[in-house]
Amino acid sequence: MKPLNHEQPSIVATLVPEEERLDFLPRHFGKHMLTVEHALYAQFAKLCPTYTGGYWHFYDLSNGGCYLAPSHERYPLVHDGNFFEATVSGDAAGIIVSLFTFSHVSFLLEDDPFGPRIAHYFHLL
Repeated sequence: MKPLNHEQPSIVATLVPEEERLDFLPRHFGKHMLTVEHALYAQFAKLCPTYTGGYWHFYDLSNGGCYLAPSHERYPLVHDGNFFEATVSGDAAGIIVSLFTFSHVSFLLEDDPFGPRIAHYFHLL
């Protein structure tokens, strides 16, 4: 019996340079960019009891995906729905909240042609 070889190429996250930040949200989310941005910040405020706003990093992924991550090194996260509680890196916090947000917004926009695109970002991440 041969072992299965399921090697997948690594996905690389690239920090969006300062001069390209204004294009990031419209490029990925089009007319729904403010909906996604607002949902992400609101979701993070629910997950992180100490969050009071701040600077966020934008990342493009080599597979066409993207995510946003808060700029501090560590964040305490709590999710009552599954009793999760941990302190994670800013990057991990960004991936977590981006996944929550992309899922949530894709259902909000399920009747909009853009809904499947946002669901696709969830799967790329």
